[in-house]
Amino acid sequence: MAFVAWRPLGWLIFFGVCGSVFEVAAADNNAGSGRAYVSNEDGQSVSVLDLASNTSIATVEVGKRPRGLKLSPDGSRLFVAVSGLPKCPPSVPDEVCAKRERDLKADGIAIVDTVEHKLIKVLAAGSDPEQFAMSADGKRLYVANEDVGLMSVVDVDVGKVLAKVKVGLEPEGVGVSPDGRWVLVTNESDNSVSVIDTKTLEVKQHVTVGKRPRDMAFSPDGSVAYVSGELDASLYRMAVPAGEPVQRVLQLREAAKPMAVVLDDARKRLYLSTGRGGTVAVVDTKQAPKTYRLIKEIEVGARPWGIALTVDGRFLYTANGPSNDVTVVDTTALSVVKRIPVGKTPWGVVIGPAPPR
Repeated sequence: MAFVAWRPLGWLIFFGVCGSVFEVAAADNNAGSGRAYVSNEDGQSVSVLDLASNTSIATVEVGKRPRGLKLSPDGSRLFVAVSGLPKCPPSVPDEVCAKRERDLKADGIAIVDTVEHKLIKVLAAGSDPEQFAMSADGKRLYVANEDVGLMSVVDVDVGKVLAKVKVGLEPEGVGVSPDGRWVLVTNESDNSVSVIDTKTLEVKQHVTVGKRPRDMAFSPDGSVAYVSGELDASLYRMAVPAGEPVQRVLQLREAAKPMAVVLDDARKRLYLSTGRGGTVAVVDTKQAPKTYRLIKEIEVGARPWGIALTVDGRFLYTANGPSNDVTVVDTTALSVVKRIPVGKTPWGVVIGPAPPR
């Protein structure tokens, strides 16, 4: 999160681009039929990229401050978190931020028809939705309501909030375990991860991790989650759902501000965007859990935030906020192959199949 009018007690500083997810979804880059969707936070839009040509083919207006986004399993619907809470940089005094106008009617999850490139409707999803996760069947959304410390559970078919679960301060990243049994929520201001039972919708526990945790990635069996820590440049490993053992497995350079986390288990790698660090960190996990090794940091652009990996693992896409573009990284050569102009202040990116016709 960040740059918002409301800031809880204990807020000290913010680094990074306003606006992740940072979510990996299925895509067949070799078939040349895949799509990438990029949320443009200050452009109130989503850019649609064709993976075969690596060009922007459409722009869809979705509402205020689009950030987190997910695709339905068949790629026919795109879900985008939109928010009427205005930006407010740390340089602006709290009393000034509090006076900035807020549009409560703008909050929700926008649904886009990916065939027609049209906004269909906006679902109620609690206040200031930023990131969210989707159940495997696409019927339920778990939404972080950052300004109020809650996670809203949304029924997509019914179009309403089923429950609100109290988590930690400033919830940010949200992820569902591969078996659908657990939801993890990173809480920025109290340096913790909330573990929620998807059957009872109760918090099992809060696990302390690095400073200002942003995102997480699950191991394929769901027994482990990797959590980025922005303010202490850390990567943590925690057991799911127990939490313990929890350990710092990697320390990046001080200037790196880890944001999104993506796991490529086939290649035994983790990828982390580093925000103000301007890079993607590539981490070797072959000797995990004993050893995690930084292979390289790839310079990708200004403040990379959301990242997504093609299903074959050959290419990684990064959303670079201030430079208004997306970088394409060849994961074999570990080098940049292209930068694609998109909308204003790209925040998140998700990759998936071309929509059915």
